[in-house]
Amino acid sequence: MNRTLTRLLQAPSVVLLLLWMLIPLSMTIYFSTIRYHLLYPERSGFVGFSNYEFFYTDPAFWPAILNTLILVGSVLIISVVLGLAVAVLIDRPFRFRGIARVMLISPFFIMPTVNALIWKNMMMNPIYGLFAVVANTIGVEPVDWLAQFPLLSIIIIVSWQWTPFAILIFMTSLQSLDQEQKEAALLDGAGFWARFFNLTLPHLARPIAIVLMIQMIFHLSIFAEIFVTTGGGPGTQSTNLAFLIFSQALQGFDVGVASAGGVFAIILANIVAIFLVRLIGKNLAA
Repeated sequence: MNRTLTRLLQAPSVVLLLLWMLIPLSMTIYFSTIRYHLLYPERSGFVGFSNYEFFYTDPAFWPAILNTLILVGSVLIISVVLGLAVAVLIDRPFRFRGIARVMLISPFFIMPTVNALIWKNMMMNPIYGLFAVVANTIGVEPVDWLAQFPLLSIIIIVSWQWTPFAILIFMTSLQSLDQEQKEAALLDGAGFWARFFNLTLPHLARPIAIVLMIQMIFHLSIFAEIFVTTGGGPGTQSTNLAFLIFSQALQGFDVGVASAGGVFAIILANIVAIFLVRLIGKNLAA
């Protein structure tokens, strides 16, 4: 009786959640099988897999897939490694540690568009940006980062915003590390690296898994930073799958082809998610 009552109480929220997920997915799949151009809505009709073929044969498709994987992988590595290093560094008590923590995690609360504008105009501008000023000061030719290294620039911009998220998670998790174990390791003469690999890193295994999964979900749909800074260029050098779908939908006015791209994005996200889940699951089990 209690189990039945529990299921009945849970049913509305479960049904609402399923509808919230299934209706947009079903509409995306439906639009991906019809010809639906916003400029010519009267020409709509069923086309089967033609939209998928058109999107797949787009010259920008494979560069966008590769850029997406490079972008996601690079940001994950940078944010986790740098976030772990900073979290361990500020775990020790020092003066003004509270202020330092707030300043370190504050970039995470900046909106992506504002973050992109800051880096585009204040940091990477080849004329009056901070990097250009430093280069001129030391007698080096300034680099036009967004034109010469567009994908690297996007990686730097996104990593700067998401590393504080990793710092926050790791910093919070380190507070629950057993202090008696740390003291026992110190008494046994264990050095910093021995304590890190045998105490700190195993303790942070689950937080690292959480950071990887959450960031992977968000990084697969990075758009604002690319739109504000490089516009996907030069050419397709900084075009990812999300920006390619945007180009088809809003710049090409082709909802059918853009929906097919959305299905490709869902498939790619699930492949990456399955890979990460299995990789993380093996590491946690070990």
